[in-house]
Parts: sequence; structure tokens; C-alpha cells
Amino acid sequence: MKIRITIGDQRFPATLFDSAAGSDLIAQLPLTIAMTDHGSVEKTGPLPSPLRLDGQPDGADPDVGDVGYYAPGSDLVLYYDDQSYYPGIVIIGRLDGDAASRIGDVEGAITATVDVHAG
Repeated sequence: MKIRITIGDQRFPATLFDSAAGSDLIAQLPLTIAMTDHGSVEKTGPLPSPLRLDGQPDGADPDVGDVGYYAPGSDLVLYYDDQSYYPGIVIIGRLDGDAASRIGDVEGAITATVDVHAG
């Protein structure tokens, strides 16, 4: 499933994997999420409801460009730099193209609108 993340006047396409967590996120869209920057590696922000973790491992080592879910905080996570394995991380999708580097160029806290991308 394709989603679109909008930050300011920039649009970032992403693809969600076919999973319980991905389906739960789609059911919550559209969303506007206040996101903070963590360690110059990721942007994170709370979702209104937790996502199901059926069939997911206990943690993950996300790659640059992954869309993640941090289960302990019910946070959506956009990885734009390297993060090591951490318990509670679930990879739910991938940012398309150069979206990760472009998100990394946006300094500090952001407001992201996430919706289903029809195209």
C-alpha cells in the first residue's frame, strides 16, 4: 500500500508492507503527527492508537529509509540515518526514492501529514 507523508510543502512517498501493523496504520489515516528528531537519525511521533504486532519480531535493526513503528511508545518512525538493533522496533515499510535524505535535511521537530496515496 502506498502512502504519502507531507512535511511543509514537500511530499514523500512510501510503501507499507503487507502486515497487521501496516493495515492498522492504514485504518488510522489520514493523520497529522507532531514528530521530534532523535539523535539526528529519526523523526518520531505518537499515533492515536497502537498497531497490532502479529507475526513481528521483538525488535529490528532499521535501515536508512525504513518506516518503522516503535511499539513501547506507539510511535511512527521515519529513519533517515543509521540506527542499530533496538527492542520494540517494527519495520512496517520503506520511504521511496530520496525521501530519507530529504527528511534528514529538515532540521528539528516537524509536523507530518500521512495519508493514503492513490497514485
